[in-house]
Amino acid sequence: MKRKPTSPGEILFEEFLVPLGMTQKELAEHLNCDYKVINRIINEKANVSPEMAMKLGAAFNTTPIFWLNAQMAIDLWKLRTQKPKIRPLIRHRRSTTSLHQ
Repeated sequence: MKRKPTSPGEILFEEFLVPLGMTQKELAEHLNCDYKVINRIINEKANVSPEMAMKLGAAFNTTPIFWLNAQMAIDLWKLRTQKPKIRPLIRHRRSTTSLHQ
């Protein structure tokens, strides 16, 4: 199993807030959102929503996709660690090119 990806909250805190000397409260005010939302994201108790990704992207000159990809990576990692008990319906796939020749 791969190592746990860096959460968007950790990225937000370590790569953006700390270098800027900005508090969670200051960021919340800047983004016009509740401090608790920022705190929950940083502490991995809430996910980065598309709306929040837009706000973070605008505030830090990044793309919303940057934040959503970080969220997706952590979500998929968590799901993989749960080992779903679904057996495959298809054992292998044939090349699609061989079907059309």
